[in-house]
Amino acid sequence: MADQDVSELLAAFDAQLRAHVHDPLPAGVQVDRDGPLVRTAGFGNRVWLEYRDLGGLDGDELEALVARQVQTFAGRGEQIEWKLYGHDLPADLPEHLRAAGFEPEDTETVVIARVADLALESPPPEGVAIREATRPGDMKGIAGMEEVVWDEDHGWLADLWKEREADPDSLRIFLAEAGGVTVSAGWIRFPSGTEFATLWGGATLPEWRGRGIYRALVAERTRLAAERGRRYMETDASDDSRPILQRLGFTAVTTTTPYVWSPAGV
Repeated sequence: MADQDVSELLAAFDAQLRAHVHDPLPAGVQVDRDGPLVRTAGFGNRVWLEYRDLGGLDGDELEALVARQVQTFAGRGEQIEWKLYGHDLPADLPEHLRAAGFEPEDTETVVIARVADLALESPPPEGVAIREATRPGDMKGIAGMEEVVWDEDHGWLADLWKEREADPDSLRIFLAEAGGVTVSAGWIRFPSGTEFATLWGGATLPEWRGRGIYRALVAERTRLAAERGRRYMETDASDDSRPILQRLGFTAVTTTTPYVWSPAGV
């Protein structure tokens, strides 16, 4: 894809998705602001810090902004995730975060596609069926699968179901099953007031990988995005999923690295 097209996709992403606040908010989720930062609490086990840009903050002003987040949430005993993008300024922002005690987690690649350019048909392999999650019990199967893949607790997925119940038009959850066992899952969000649909999840049990299940889940959600008239599809891709998504027509536009600060004992 030409550099001009990449720039267009990135500009749409920056303008529409970064620091986006969905309307309505899920129950129990609170959003406030500190300067350029949008701070989201009450979803999952972290406070999320996002921004469209930092408005030219640098040096002592930037250091004060970062330190203020630690001071605010240390008293509440909450983890903080500062979502850093590869094209963020200033260039020494990672150094400011590390100096305040933030630690980087795995870097992912932001990939975007025009929905009109994506294939809508990609059936799952024989013996695997894809369906939409329709009851709370479906989340137990998804959480069990995710815990096998990532070797960590996924009890927070109960919050995902609450989000779906509160606003089913903005979140749809799909799972792939074989013999009654959840082998993969993914969900799609429709951020309010944007041209985007965003993909989440996509983990697959190790013994079921390489059979086209992930691709079939993407196609299922692409059909839904097309029906809803969304222009773009975006996701943060791991090193495992990025090559698959690029073969399907997604374009890498930047990277994203979560920088996490944790209070003592967390």
